[in-house]
Amino acid sequence: MVAEVLALLAPCTRVVDGTLGGGGHTLALLEAGKSVIGVDRDPNAQAAAGERLAAFRESGRFTLVPATFAEFAESAAQHGAFDGVLLDLGVSSHQFDDGARGFSFREGAPLDMRMSYGPGAGASMMTARDVLNESDEDELVRIFRDYGDEPKARRLAHELVRRRGNRLFETSDDFVGAIRAVLGPRSGPSEFARLFQALRIAVNDELGELARALAAFRDGLAPGGVFAVISYHSGEDRLVKHAFREWSLSCVCPPKQFMCTCRGKALGEVLTRKAVNATAEETARNSRARSAHLRAWQKARAED
Repeated sequence: MVAEVLALLAPCTRVVDGTLGGGGHTLALLEAGKSVIGVDRDPNAQAAAGERLAAFRESGRFTLVPATFAEFAESAAQHGAFDGVLLDLGVSSHQFDDGARGFSFREGAPLDMRMSYGPGAGASMMTARDVLNESDEDELVRIFRDYGDEPKARRLAHELVRRRGNRLFETSDDFVGAIRAVLGPRSGPSEFARLFQALRIAVNDELGELARALAAFRDGLAPGGVFAVISYHSGEDRLVKHAFREWSLSCVCPPKQFMCTCRGKALGEVLTRKAVNATAEETARNSRARSAHLRAWQKARAED
């Protein structure tokens, strides 16, 4: 959704791309004349994007920051003023396509799924294998119910605990086998994708990181700045939608309170009344764009 992102961030001059990935959005923003701070926790992404954008880095228009976007947001003042933020959530294409990373359910893939990856990166993080082998049954139920909207979450969690008592989970095949045992032999890619995504969200605490980052980025934005988020999961989109709507209300006091005691004015306004979806042409080129939802919010100007 590069064209849509560029249109929303058109007024901005210095943008934080909090999910740098392969650098596609950042390159488009740089070519549009903006300066960009690129943030990513994945050393592989940092290396690839750093090489791709080396000329802009040398000219001073591109800065690379190795961090999670929540870490950056909480210390954003150290990096100077910015009037645009972009988050393209979820797993990037280069991560998904690298079989060694274990983000897909392709046969024999290791159960890793850490977005921080490589020598010394994320060494203390639990992998997907750890989550499946070490989480108690109630925690597994929560993961598949809350992150995967799975109606049979309890049965799946019970099956996982039963199976790991005989043999620990190591590869995607092990997890797929447990899914099929519960959802039936006719379950296929749509079920696998949904439940592998739920596991990935748990491994990387993706919703927790997003919740921590939203208000921090809002506070760091310059007056009149724009905050754009592309989400691929209903939980992500719900967090973003509710945050943008709440920030756009002039009063957030309880409904029955007699007198307003809150901030008394809106912090900004929603720019996308409903989520913007990828065009048919884009989804035909890239099937992953089908689930993309773009929302944007603009911070109030100082005089507002």
